[in-house]
Amino acid sequence: MASTPIESDIFRDLFGTEAMRRVFADDALVGHYLAIEAALARVQGRLGIIPAEAAAAIEAGARPDAIDMAALKAGTDRVGYPILPLVQQLAAACPGDLGQYCHWGATTQDIMDTALALQLREALALVDADLTALSAALADLAKRYRDTPMAARTHLQHALPTTFGYKAAVWLSSIERHRRRLAELKPRVLVGQFSGAAGTLASLGHDGLAVQDALMDELGLGRPDITWHVARDGLAEAVGFLGLVTGSLAKIATDVMLMMQTEVGEAFEPFAEGRGASSTMPQKRNPISCELILAAAANVRQQVAAMLGAMAHDHDRATGPWHVEWLAVPQAFILTAGAAGQALGMLQGLEVDTGRMRENLDMTGGLIVAEAVMMALAPHIGRQHAHDLVYDACRNAAAGRRPFLDVLADTPDIAKHLDRTRLSALIDPANYVGLAGEMVDRLLSELINKNSGK
Repeated sequence: MASTPIESDIFRDLFGTEAMRRVFADDALVGHYLAIEAALARVQGRLGIIPAEAAAAIEAGARPDAIDMAALKAGTDRVGYPILPLVQQLAAACPGDLGQYCHWGATTQDIMDTALALQLREALALVDADLTALSAALADLAKRYRDTPMAARTHLQHALPTTFGYKAAVWLSSIERHRRRLAELKPRVLVGQFSGAAGTLASLGHDGLAVQDALMDELGLGRPDITWHVARDGLAEAVGFLGLVTGSLAKIATDVMLMMQTEVGEAFEPFAEGRGASSTMPQKRNPISCELILAAAANVRQQVAAMLGAMAHDHDRATGPWHVEWLAVPQAFILTAGAAGQALGMLQGLEVDTGRMRENLDMTGGLIVAEAVMMALAPHIGRQHAHDLVYDACRNAAAGRRPFLDVLADTPDIAKHLDRTRLSALIDPANYVGLAGEMVDRLLSELINKNSGK
């Protein structure tokens, strides 16, 4: 019986994805444990550390379908860790006394940490795919709306004109940085663990490092430079990375949510019958994906904090901080996958109302481009005097509810330098988007070059 939303049959696809849940599912985890035990036996048999027939027997017995999961649970409840009861079952499956060579020279945390590294490899591949898809969706929006003017807002007020393509390109830039971060962190995070009881490989003598190297090669994981039983910065970095990713998704969700406001109405989540509906207000179209993204991001942030706290392991094996990771890592990845899925569906089908964007730009009658008038006037009378004249014109237009153009044209110190035709062009917001288009082009060009391998 599920007891949390990320496991619930009702809620789980709002907050996660089936693919990411599979990565952290019990059967997948046990499969990793067994694969590591089999690889360890295989390597040690090849190196002559355990008998070849024992290695073959252990590998043959390391089958997930041969594990009694109820007995494994009971053993885990008793011991506090799953590896001892798992190894007991694996050893019992080997003929004669060959099972005694199971888990040779390893400690519980070696197996669990290495299994986690295998899970992270799969999980980060899913995140990588999500980021690639999000990048493509945002690049499409940036290109399609490169020249679509809209109001830029600072402190929730009209600032200057921008373009929606530029806004999408800003979102895109953060996703592209996350893709680079992911590529950079993988070598630090996808590292296996095999160091023995206190991390010194004492039980294997001079063969320890050879076994460690061969085991990492067998599993396709990085070789640790030294034991990381209590050095957990790599795992904290991985979850911290998820905090950055979901933080960027939350920024996008916040923008879309604000643009969906009735008073703004510039962009909307894709329409689906009944989605975002109210049980009592038929007119409602709530920003459901945005809300779910924001909730996921808030919870991932808490897992980041938990992982940072869990870095304080005591001495050479932690009494508690390790267990924090068991809770934090799966939740962080599942919630991140859920947020990415919601964002991708939203961005791929985003409904953009370019007409409403233009209406909102024009709602102040040109006040949004007062800076353009000031800058055009400044060469004639100086920037500060131009600022003061235009500032007064803005106040007069707003207070008297007069068209800004009329107020400007009726101000002698302005009109003698800028005629009405020039003023009319200056207060057209579409003429004052700066280098938004060129910035979009530059980012998209860099993306094309990156994806083509240049």
